[in-house]
Amino acid sequence: MPDLEITIGGKGFMVSCQPGEEHFLRAAAELLDAEATPLLSAMGRLPDVKMLLMAGLMLADKTAATEDELRQVKAQLAELQARPAPAAERVEVPVIPVQVTETLAELAARAESLADQVEEKASA
Repeated sequence: MPDLEITIGGKGFMVSCQPGEEHFLRAAAELLDAEATPLLSAMGRLPDVKMLLMAGLMLADKTAATEDELRQVKAQLAELQARPAPAAERVEVPVIPVQVTETLAELAARAESLADQVEEKASA
């Protein structure tokens, strides 16, 4: 079993863990240290047991709040998943008849022809 030295509230502690779990232990120690350090700043010197107890209680409070929020989010998700799917919306796309396209092409050709004629008369 690997032994690690962790620091919580400026104090070193030797702790054993299962092989391969060292990074979890370090992460947990960092969380506990993040709670203990402000306690020591606010309250001054505390016995190790009291510092660890207070930091642990603060983490437990945060965990309880997170679990409560998670329960609420899961309930909202279950409610959304239970709703029936909205009905498919029907969209009609108008189709332009071929005759209209051909007529527009003829009008464009006539307009170009007229423009050419006006241009010729203007330059003469």
